[in-house]
Amino acid sequence: MKIGTVDLGKQPVLLAPMEDVTDASFRLLCKEFGADMVYTEFVSADALVRSIEATRRKLHICDEERPVVIQIYGRYIESMVEAAKLCEEARPDIIDINFGCPVKKVAGKGAGAGMLRDVPKMLEITRAVVNAVKTPVTVKTRLGWDCESKIIVELAEQLQDCGIAALAIHGRTRSQMYTGEADWTLIGEVKNNPRMHIPIIGNGDVTTPQRAKECFERYGVDAIMVGRGSIGAPWIFKEIKHYLQTGELMQPLTIAECMSVIRRQLQESVARLDERRGITHIRRHLAATPLFKGIPNFRDTRIAMLQASTMPELLDILYRIETEILGGSR
Repeated sequence: MKIGTVDLGKQPVLLAPMEDVTDASFRLLCKEFGADMVYTEFVSADALVRSIEATRRKLHICDEERPVVIQIYGRYIESMVEAAKLCEEARPDIIDINFGCPVKKVAGKGAGAGMLRDVPKMLEITRAVVNAVKTPVTVKTRLGWDCESKIIVELAEQLQDCGIAALAIHGRTRSQMYTGEADWTLIGEVKNNPRMHIPIIGNGDVTTPQRAKECFERYGVDAIMVGRGSIGAPWIFKEIKHYLQTGELMQPLTIAECMSVIRRQLQESVARLDERRGITHIRRHLAATPLFKGIPNFRDTRIAMLQASTMPELLDILYRIETEILGGSR
């Protein structure tokens, strides 16, 4: 599969953009485990144009994570165009427009998935951004605003006509947020539309190697995107790639290997931010990791882990989990 001149090979598996998750260190980890392309956290066009330092830091990418995508969102044509030009200066391989974020502070203000209620403006922004930069531009969106307005089949053609190089579709409406099951039938309908010629990327509930393979085979998508299934488990990319290539499940990583990854995430998060913010950032991964699912009588340890406020304290708890609770094996 190619997006512009970026060749991602056969059946690529991509790391989805996630706010407060896909920072540089996590992107590199996922890349090491086999992600074929990674996305930054989404970048506010308005904040970028105003030179907000926290937003500008999100543009920092490195060659080791390539191919890498910078994703922007906003509701004003002028700021989106200016933001795209600023992103291009950071030399990403692709610039992506977020028309899919469902959270109230974004969609409620007309950006992200909020654009699904103003398609003419969505198309105008897309066309303007495509024309403003030489870097390939892609779009990520949802099926529609709600179950009564699943417009993605027609919308996909309109976005393609704006000149985008690929389209990623999350199989939920904005109203669903992240609840219920992702519906891939309309993603498949977009892909199988004979009028579509750009790559179609499917997203939503890809949490196992078996599901990844099913999405490729059943719906015919050109690529799949893994989001929440990677939080606290960046090794999912290695598991998926192995299954796609061999048809067999990979021998799981050992507890020691997985805990080593988690400790590395903690250390890099603290180094990138500071002790307080780094620990706060890593808590989402600790809460989501499948390593700790189903452990009996784990509640008190889990609370202590998520309330730890210093790095030595948290490392000590993780060491005790590995040696005393999990026993160092899997």
